[in-house]
Amino acid sequence: MGRRERETVARATGLYEAARSLADDHARAVEAVRAALRPIEDAAVERALDAIPVARLQDATGGRLRLSEVDHSGLHTVRQVLDAGSYRLRQVPGVAGRTADQIVAAARQLADAVRDTVAVHIDVDRPEPRTTALVMALHVLVEAGPDARRAVGAAAVLAERLAPLLADARPAAGRLSMLVAGPDKKARVLTAVEEIRTVVSEAEQAGTPEALAQASVDLLRGPSTELAVRVDFELRSAEYYGLLAEISGRAPDTAAAEGFLPDGIAERVRGQRFDDSGLRVSLRGYQAFGARFALAQRRVILGDEMGLGKTIQALAALAHLAAEGQSHFVVVCPASVLVNWTRETEARTSLNVTPLRGPDRRRAFADWKERGGVAVTTFEALRGFPVPVRGGIGMLVVDEAHCVKNPQALRSQAVARWARRCERVLFMTGTPMENRVAEFRNLVHMLDKTVATRIGDHAGLPGSVAFRKTVAPVYLRRNQVDVLAELPALQQTDEWEEPSPADEEAYREAVRSGNFMAMRRAAYARPEQSAKLVRLREIVHEARENGLKVVVFSAFRDVLDVVREALAAGTRSGGGPVIGPLTGNVPPERRQLLVDEFAAVSGPAVLLAQIQAAGLGLNLQAASVVIICEPQLKPTVEQQAVARAHRMGQVRPVRVHRLLAPGGVDEQMVRMLERKARLFDAYARRSALAEATPEAVDVSDTELARRIVAEEQIRLGCGTGHVDGEPEATMAGLRGTDTGEAADGRPAPS
Repeated sequence: MGRRERETVARATGLYEAARSLADDHARAVEAVRAALRPIEDAAVERALDAIPVARLQDATGGRLRLSEVDHSGLHTVRQVLDAGSYRLRQVPGVAGRTADQIVAAARQLADAVRDTVAVHIDVDRPEPRTTALVMALHVLVEAGPDARRAVGAAAVLAERLAPLLADARPAAGRLSMLVAGPDKKARVLTAVEEIRTVVSEAEQAGTPEALAQASVDLLRGPSTELAVRVDFELRSAEYYGLLAEISGRAPDTAAAEGFLPDGIAERVRGQRFDDSGLRVSLRGYQAFGARFALAQRRVILGDEMGLGKTIQALAALAHLAAEGQSHFVVVCPASVLVNWTRETEARTSLNVTPLRGPDRRRAFADWKERGGVAVTTFEALRGFPVPVRGGIGMLVVDEAHCVKNPQALRSQAVARWARRCERVLFMTGTPMENRVAEFRNLVHMLDKTVATRIGDHAGLPGSVAFRKTVAPVYLRRNQVDVLAELPALQQTDEWEEPSPADEEAYREAVRSGNFMAMRRAAYARPEQSAKLVRLREIVHEARENGLKVVVFSAFRDVLDVVREALAAGTRSGGGPVIGPLTGNVPPERRQLLVDEFAAVSGPAVLLAQIQAAGLGLNLQAASVVIICEPQLKPTVEQQAVARAHRMGQVRPVRVHRLLAPGGVDEQMVRMLERKARLFDAYARRSALAEATPEAVDVSDTELARRIVAEEQIRLGCGTGHVDGEPEATMAGLRGTDTGEAADGRPAPS
């Protein structure tokens, strides 16, 4: 046994010790988080048990316990029972020793159940020592980043491989040991040394020694200041909360995280190999599953609710394919989010990204074809590029895919042509259904004609559970409430404001003319006497006094102009800037700059935004107060707008104020929205509402608007009131004249 073998064993021993050392460093960092979390959880459990009456212990024992004596003794809550313990309970008249033990056991069982469901929320506006300690402990691991996590995983694999080999090769470290070893032992030593040489060579080629050393440095780096850590938490709270869920073991329910897919499909997705080495951020469990779903099923719709990180799931799938050798990818999206896609790709992956837009887009396209990477383009621009050869694109990603639900539209036809040439296609939309099951089928048809055939016009009649099972091969949806336990509270308030006489007069004029859109914004037609505007100013004033940011949504540009003028006085008196309005006419690049300007304000600020323009793809989590000036035609429009603020990464409770006027169009639309939302939930979410049918969902917005106009004309005694007829004025209103909306209700093209 020569020097070469001894050096091989020595190198392997050093690598093994580095791997073990990193594992220890990581374990200490994780334990620091657990130690900081424990008192917070204990306090939360105690608060919860304080609110549970002792009578609830009957539930844990099937009603076998007699608890009235315990309650009469002054032990009114489950926490008081646990604090008292079995000995104190035995002193209560009528409670025997066995009964006391059963009561305590039931209380502990309930306490364990409460502990499993406790969600820790960190209040950035009211820091206190325990939560500060937790954030400081988490900061070490967050700052080390996904590279450290991968290094820890590599260290575990390396240590597991090297430990038995080094044990077999130990005699090679000394000449005497080898001299006295028998032939069989020498053979084992030589075999072990050869395997060690292979393991060490593979590790060195992969850069593992350097990765282990860097990860240890990152985990042992001195702590940042409390202020710096609090700022970092506010900027990257999603990463902190994701890590906290992983360490605490409180990951979301597996079935919910997997979108309640049938067992066979879920098992296939779990078995999909996934390489995240091209990502610069860590994924949550449900996000990794979403990326695997796209990879395993190949042509799918990711329908996660707003705010769950569909973009990072798509980028994770692209990064995996790039690691496997794919070189070219295409993302198609609305113009308003093209900048955001470019930024996210650059910040979160190692992939090259090329925006294809503007007058130089053909030159950019040629450059992308040569260099590869991710090309990001718009629906309109896609029509001008040559359809790729089959197999030339690693994956086609279509964001806000409900924009291509109409097969007659040119943008839909362009996407369909590209989808036919791509083996892997990922459609992304939080609202694939909109109002019609048939529109969802159109999307599915571009991906899998067989599945689309099975969801014909009456496919939903047996109920939504059957519908979800039918579309499971191509459709995955998760909801915030199921997978984001750390989301701050969402408080939604309907602000019913009695119209002023001027409001009533403006509304009657709109009804008389049969103009539906004028009816919707009549409350702002007389700004100096507008009841809604008075309440809006009050809400904004309160938010400013508390240093909070506000986003004001309306479908109408002229309403936003009125609001801006009304808030101008507060701005002049030092109440924070009013930014916008962000409308459909604002170029996409400028939209993102407005959002950045809003987020960069250190104190209170107001962003005015047209709901269709800003409710699509932009992140508005700097805002914690949302005002919706009037109800919208589709429940998904309001949900999307609210989800721009109440999403992963939001650290403050979000308050939503919807301004409504009783007795007229607002009241009718609220009832309509509630009904539509229930029907949407029945099909787009997991539900067992068998009475819902596709026909019930398939009601056009135009028809609903006509009914409302006719009913209001009858109620107020003006106009024809004919539901079957359609006055020309009404049709003009429905087309969104002078509102900044296109005929289909979208913002006017920019």
